[in-house]
Amino acid sequence: MAEQQRGDTGALPKSTLADVARLAGVSIATASKALNKKTHVREETRRRVEEAASSLDFTPNFFAKALNSTRTNTIGMITSDLDNRFVLPILLGAEDAFGSGSLSVLLADARDDVLREQLLVQTLLTRRVDGLLIVGRTTNSRPPATVPGDVPVVYVYAPSDDDTDTSFTPDNVMAGRLAAERLLKAGRTRIALVNGEASYAAARDRAEGVAQAMEEARIPLVGGKSLFGQWGEGWGRDCARLLASAHSDLDGIVAGSDHIARGVIDALREEGRRVPDDVSVVGFDNWDILVRESRPPLTSVDMNLDDLGRSAAQALVDAIDGRPRTGRHVEPVRLVVRES
Repeated sequence: MAEQQRGDTGALPKSTLADVARLAGVSIATASKALNKKTHVREETRRRVEEAASSLDFTPNFFAKALNSTRTNTIGMITSDLDNRFVLPILLGAEDAFGSGSLSVLLADARDDVLREQLLVQTLLTRRVDGLLIVGRTTNSRPPATVPGDVPVVYVYAPSDDDTDTSFTPDNVMAGRLAAERLLKAGRTRIALVNGEASYAAARDRAEGVAQAMEEARIPLVGGKSLFGQWGEGWGRDCARLLASAHSDLDGIVAGSDHIARGVIDALREEGRRVPDDVSVVGFDNWDILVRESRPPLTSVDMNLDDLGRSAAQALVDAIDGRPRTGRHVEPVRLVVRES
């Protein structure tokens, strides 16, 4: 290598990244990736670049590096419905995970509007976010958002219908199994399922889990199938009255949500059935204000939404760091036993 020329001060000029790239025989971009430990650089190339930098006493300009960095340490979070009670714990769990890595979060509410969501995606991309976390309002599958391939995206609660995407959703089939198994373990054999709307994947998945547990116990559901209807207390009351009058031996009800369960318990009390002495009841979602104020306090399956948000956020951080985990990840739920 030709001897470097001294300046007027007598000091050798500092080597640049271009000098390192030239000596290593690679492009400036490759030299930068190698020195910054990026993926997709062959180990032989990385070693050659590091040796060139060492021989030139190359010292990175950290200020320039920061200015030219493709990282902003900012995450975009888009929710379909910020007022939805299921969304808030997911967001809090995700924010906990992001906060532990000193990442900033930009939150936007699409208000369950596909066009608005796409506009928000574009807006966040212009802010140069490092990745996107997209939170759905139900567990129904959704089409993937239109996002450039180099921007990591993780879907949470509502999974993408493209299995090559990364999605996190609660295990509603297991939730149904846990609810039915709790009643079976308590010795209940005449069990009905008062469910929510059939258009919701959560209702269908919970029905599947209940059916699995009942089939394994070789005990049929009262009425022979899940009773799909609405998510509110009114539906729970109406179904419980009909079940109590038509099936005097009814001794257990799986309610598709805590709201439904509250209606079920109220109607059973009005029909002279004691809970849990005559009929045991299990709900879903473990919504604190409902389960604790219920009389008796309601046994319910908790969907672990905080943990769901944290897992999804960590997966996004990993993807940004070059360690993507694609596919649909079904996260565990837990039964919270109370007095019903």
